[in-house]
Amino acid sequence: MAQINKPNTYFNTKLYTGNGSTQSITGVGFQPNMTWIKGRSDIIAHVLFDSVRGAGGNKELTPNETYAEGGNATISYGFLSSFDGDGFSVSQGTSAPNQADYTNKNSSTYASWNWLAGGTAVSNTDGTITSSVSVNQTAGFSIVSYTGNSTAGATIGHGLGLKPKMIIVKNRSGAYSWYVQHGSLGATQEMILDLTRATDVSGQWNNTEPTNSVFSVGGSIGTNASGNNYIAYCFAEKKGFSKISSYIGNGSSDGIFCYTGFKPAFVLTKSATQAYRWYMFDNKRNEFNVINGRIFANDNAAEQTNANILDFTSNGFKIRTSDAEINGSGQTIIYMAFAENPLVGTNNIPATAR
Repeated sequence: MAQINKPNTYFNTKLYTGNGSTQSITGVGFQPNMTWIKGRSDIIAHVLFDSVRGAGGNKELTPNETYAEGGNATISYGFLSSFDGDGFSVSQGTSAPNQADYTNKNSSTYASWNWLAGGTAVSNTDGTITSSVSVNQTAGFSIVSYTGNSTAGATIGHGLGLKPKMIIVKNRSGAYSWYVQHGSLGATQEMILDLTRATDVSGQWNNTEPTNSVFSVGGSIGTNASGNNYIAYCFAEKKGFSKISSYIGNGSSDGIFCYTGFKPAFVLTKSATQAYRWYMFDNKRNEFNVINGRIFANDNAAEQTNANILDFTSNGFKIRTSDAEINGSGQTIIYMAFAENPLVGTNNIPATAR
């Protein structure tokens, strides 16, 4: 498997400050296919856009809520208006004085997390349901659009050419939760991105592991209601770029070390065994250890910086807290991490420590 030597050409965090009007956010380093935005300084919803569904004020999805596509009023309160060559543009909505709150409120600070897929989606007939897929096999990331048929055991092509380790599915047609399949838990289990709930037995994935070409769904509304439109974000592990795994907490401030094989740029964690929050960390909000900037994927809370949580090291991350949400003794904590630098690239240049 070829190793990615420049991870920031496939994933990058970009921070910016709103100006209350419209602006182009540059410096991402590529034209993203998925951008997830959260206001750091305000109690405000997360918003997520992708190029398969398109940009615009009626195209947002809200990871911390169940809203249907376009149901969180970004047409009123600000939205991502285009994916650009070196980033994206944000525009104000129509409802003064809050018309820029979600993406561009004057003087407010924002974090955006950006992924590169494969550009324009193409038809995929690998599954029993035809899908439209934008895929980057090098980075192990695909965006998959499909329409449900309520048939348990239906399959959907994901285009990765490799078994995905994490799949996030949202029913775009109604106010339903975001269902997550994680490789550490298996296809009999589900987690929900917009809730704190622990893992639960599920039929959402038809109790069937994904393959190199398709993932399976049950016949229920979360992943496969007849005539409902869905979007799936599929992630496979790639050496030097991504790690999707789990660890067992030890309840100590001298916490677990998780080996990833790279210096992380981004880490998402969630306790699978307790009803705790989804934590999001990145290397731009905290450029030096100890990392203390927490954003909660399931919550509209502003960024919290009141506790030291973990270190990003040259080859993984080290937990520095006894906080049960990220290091409860005996708890299974799932995570997904993306790289800033590989530990050693194919050109034998080692990553630098923080």
